[in-house]
Amino acid sequence: MARGMNHVFFVGALARDPELRYTPNGTPVCDLTIAGEDQVLGSDGQTRSLPWYHRVGLMGKPAETAAEQFKAGSAVAVEGSMEQRSWDDAASGQKRSMISIKALRVDGVSRPESDLVRDSGGGFRLQNALNEAVLVGNLGRKPELRYTPSGDAVVGFSIAVSESWKGRDGNWQEKTHWLDINAWRELAELVANLDKGDSVLVHGRIKNETWTDRDGQKRNSTKVEATRVEALTRGPAPSGAVGTTQPAAQKAYGNAGNAAKAAGTQSRSLDIDEGLDNFPPEEEDLPF
Repeated sequence: MARGMNHVFFVGALARDPELRYTPNGTPVCDLTIAGEDQVLGSDGQTRSLPWYHRVGLMGKPAETAAEQFKAGSAVAVEGSMEQRSWDDAASGQKRSMISIKALRVDGVSRPESDLVRDSGGGFRLQNALNEAVLVGNLGRKPELRYTPSGDAVVGFSIAVSESWKGRDGNWQEKTHWLDINAWRELAELVANLDKGDSVLVHGRIKNETWTDRDGQKRNSTKVEATRVEALTRGPAPSGAVGTTQPAAQKAYGNAGNAAKAAGTQSRSLDIDEGLDNFPPEEEDLPF
């Protein structure tokens, strides 16, 4: 498995006031809802603003500092990572999982008030925001290529991103996070050439999706909509691996310039309060 990379960067506004709480063992946890607008090119060739809202968790002393320093409407920069968390759903008896965003650092940003937008719920979001994920991991399965009724290619795949940390007992521990990725159009068709186990670097934007399952329950998920996918190799690339002798492989690992066109038309973003109030209970033994 390739050495994992798991970086998330946001520049946005606090949609509402920070929520400070404490775990049973007394660790401070601050929940921040970061909101902004991405400028995306739609399938009609028009650029539009696509709102996004993401819940971010910050722990330890920085959590208390953030709760004191920031309020609704504050512009902030966030550095963090995506984390897969699983739990047993007592109501359904099934195992559930979700992707949460763990903040490693939160700083204030100087932005004019004119960059703030009020949403329909009275919250804030930031224009000219930043919503970016950079990941390195291994494909868990071969990408699944399909086409929408309008003929747009879309591919979905998951990558395993490993994380290592030293526990309280001084021993090294490891956890694997399974992160879902989507790619569209030209990039989707090229990514379909990849296979299970391939190591890739993925660059894109984080988005939320919501749907209703077969039991009529509302579900939501967090994915990365890729704008660039690079296949990684160990050591020097084999002779001929990149060049005119293998054009399909060369293209499959590059950047599709129009890959983000479908971002504004093919997915539904969650509104400020959708999917944010049903997080699983806080785990006591977290890897940070």
